[in-house]
Amino acid sequence: MEIVPFDPVTLILISVFNPVVIAVAFLMGRRADQWQKLIVAAFAASLAGYVLYWVVAAVGLMPVHALGGEAAILMMQFLLGLVWAALGYRLAPQTRG
Repeated sequence: MEIVPFDPVTLILISVFNPVVIAVAFLMGRRADQWQKLIVAAFAASLAGYVLYWVVAAVGLMPVHALGGEAAILMMQFLLGLVWAALGYRLAPQTRG
């Protein structure tokens, strides 16, 4: 499967199915003791997800030729990370004080 340059559907799929974004955001959301920390969790998850995307492309597991829209990937991963962090925050045991 070759990724075509700036395909919005591909950008969304990369963001939605990135397992690092899901794991980092959910786990950091569970550990957050204030709702404001969910923004930090989403940002960290977005950056971690982009690092995974970059490593996979650099190693050659996924052929990437001038994808374009890297900022869109970060923004989509941030928004989805915020959703996952909020879910983790909501499902965490209620031991916050």
